[in-house]
Amino acid sequence: MMKFDKTAYSIQTDRLILRLFEKSDAQTVTRLCNNYNIYKSTLYLPYPYSLNDALVWIETHKKNFDEDCSYELAITDKDSGELFGAISLSNNQRFKNGEIAYWIGEEYWGRGYGTEAAKAIIDFAFQEKTLNKVFARYFKTNPASGRIMEKIGMEREGVLKDHVIKDGKYEDLIHFGMINPQESDKA
Repeated sequence: MMKFDKTAYSIQTDRLILRLFEKSDAQTVTRLCNNYNIYKSTLYLPYPYSLNDALVWIETHKKNFDEDCSYELAITDKDSGELFGAISLSNNQRFKNGEIAYWIGEEYWGRGYGTEAAKAIIDFAFQEKTLNKVFARYFKTNPASGRIMEKIGMEREGVLKDHVIKDGKYEDLIHFGMINPQESDKA
């Protein structure tokens, strides 16, 4: 069950709080993202990943949230506050759709945090932002990300062949999507 707190810019689930990143998170973000296994499965993270990369990235989040263009949230433990990763949702207001993207620190893989956070951000997209569609893409070489998409009810829509270049090689992106059940009832 997702609970959104507008004043705190946070989403609460059974085990997690998704919240805006703070400058104090930069060291942990740097430690988690300065990992080749995270880099090779993400589209935009640089490698090596520096403290400055984290600070510059975090600095834009509140403004993006306030302007309703994107929501970049820290995935944290509800009880301890420990930072596990990040999840984001873009907001294309013209087309009423958004893309989700996420990463989880390697030491936290396999514990369901990505799935729980993705489910919550989908609920946020449909219930709070009333988007019509949410989509996500993953590298063909990262099937674990695709399993998260399947678990939260997204459907595979196709393969974007040789769509991006990563480390000098063309990569296929597998494209998943989901239509807002309330919006499709109105059509």
